[in-house]
Amino acid sequence: MTRKAIIFGTEGAWHCERLAQGLKKRGFEPGFANIQNVCAQLGKEMAVTFAGESLSQFEVAFVREVPGGSLEQIIFRMDALHQLENSGLRVINSPYAIEKMVDKYYTLSLMQLAGLRVPETCVMEDGAAVAMEAFVELGCDVVIKPLFGSRGVGIVRVTEADTFGRVCRALKLGGYVYYLQKFIPHGNRDLRVLVAGGECIAAMERVADGWKTNVSVGAKPIAYAIDEEVRTASLQSARAVGADYCGIDLMRSEAGELFVLEVNSMPGWEGLQEVTPFEIGEKIVDGCLGR
Repeated sequence: MTRKAIIFGTEGAWHCERLAQGLKKRGFEPGFANIQNVCAQLGKEMAVTFAGESLSQFEVAFVREVPGGSLEQIIFRMDALHQLENSGLRVINSPYAIEKMVDKYYTLSLMQLAGLRVPETCVMEDGAAVAMEAFVELGCDVVIKPLFGSRGVGIVRVTEADTFGRVCRALKLGGYVYYLQKFIPHGNRDLRVLVAGGECIAAMERVADGWKTNVSVGAKPIAYAIDEEVRTASLQSARAVGADYCGIDLMRSEAGELFVLEVNSMPGWEGLQEVTPFEIGEKIVDGCLGR
C-alpha cells in the first residue's frame, strides 16, 4: 500500500520540492495543498478537505507555508491543522509548536524560562512615553522588530531619541506593538542552526558587512562546526517550543556571551544548503520521521 504525505506549500517552490524529495526517498508519495484553500466541516462528518479530498487519508503532513492574513484567516488555518492532528494525522510542525514559534516575544519568553540567555527586550502595545523610557533603559541603541515576520524584513536599528519618537508614532498609526531589543555588538555575524528530530543536523555562520546578518539581505553563509555550547542551546530551544524541526538563530556578543534570538517553525535553508555537503531536506524528513 502506498504511503501518502501532504506538504502544505506551493508545488515547485524550492523548499517544498526538497521536502518532497526527502519523502520520496522514504517511500512516500507526496502531494501539495494550499492551506488557504482547505475546507473544514462538522456535523454528518468531521473532516478537513482540499480540492474535495479528505486530508485524513495521509499519513503525515509537513507545514511549509502558512501565509499571512487577517486574524480570522490565521486562526482558521491553525484550527484546521489542530483538527487534522486531532484526527490522528501526524502534523510537522505541530500547530501547538507553530503557534509558539510564530510569536517572537513568546518564543523568547520560553527560551528564558528554559534558562537560555536572550537579549534585553521590551514589548508594549501603546504609550510612546513608556516606550521612550524603555529606549533609554536599553542604552539608546535598540533594534525594533515586528512581532511576526522573518528574513529581516521590517527590522530597524535606532540610536537617536528623535528618530525613535518618529518610529513610535508610525508604529501606533499602523496598529503595531513596540518590540524593542537592546542592540548587542556582534561583529556583524551570527549563527543559524537547523535542528530535526532532536539533533543538530546543519549549521552556518552568517557574516555581513553591516549589523543585519540575514542571508536574504546579503550576508555570506560560512560552514560552522557546532561547539558544545551552541549544540546544547539549540537543542534546549527546540525542546522548549516542542518543535520536530526548526531553525534557531543565535548570536555571540563581542564579549563572548551566547544569545538565542529566534526560533523558526518554517525555516529557510537555501543559504545553509550552499555550505552543507548533503541534502538538508532529506535530513529533515529523516530526523522528523525517525531513521
